[in-house]
Amino acid sequence: QVQLVESGGGLVQPGGSLRLSCAASVSISSFYALAWYRQAPGKQRELVATILSGGTTGYADSVKARFTISRDNAKNTVYLQMNNLKPEDTAVYYCNGARGISPPMTYWGQGTQVTVSS
Repeated sequence: QVQLVESGGGLVQPGGSLRLSCAASVSISSFYALAWYRQAPGKQRELVATILSGGTTGYADSVKARFTISRDNAKNTVYLQMNNLKPEDTAVYYCNGARGISPPMTYWGQGTQVTVSS
């Protein structure tokens, strides 16, 4: 059974940094795409960052130049380094992975809370 487990959330002051981790129960090389999403209270879940199997990355405009997504295949872990955090970054952050062809499957972690406040 495929599981994604996030960690690393917490309370941080504006301008601070956090690194989120997403550990997979299977080889992350089997995913053709891995991503971080977030959902703030009263808002829809939004895509924050993606990393494809070939290493190509993509970011939402709101986090470009502040967040970095990376992967460590040896540890089966995906990271989200978040710098210069702002109050509007406050949300539950979810790890997402897509693998398989027939049928394609999408997996979600349970989420980790990030709160940016002074």
